[in-house]
Amino acid sequence: MSSDKKRVQFRAPHRLINRTDALADVLGADRTDVLVTALREYLQEAAHDDALTQEIAAAYYDDEISFEQLKSLVGAEKAANLRVLKQQLNDDFVDEVAEL
Repeated sequence: MSSDKKRVQFRAPHRLINRTDALADVLGADRTDVLVTALREYLQEAAHDDALTQEIAAAYYDDEISFEQLKSLVGAEKAANLRVLKQQLNDDFVDEVAEL
């Protein structure tokens, strides 16, 4: 894991934070460690969800997210495949328009 860290602040329901604190006590960790682990696991699982991957790809194709953001969400190999597909889609569109 990178040693670069960024401070974030957010509001969460008291009950969720209380549960987080209780789990941190059980694990002998702090709240931040529990939240970072939960967020990392959620993002890892989300990257393997086909429906969400399609949404991520659509956002990339529509230039709503950058290639670097795409890569961080779905991994380098899948991102490279989606970049090739995007290029092919763009080339096909140009060819279709040229034929009109």
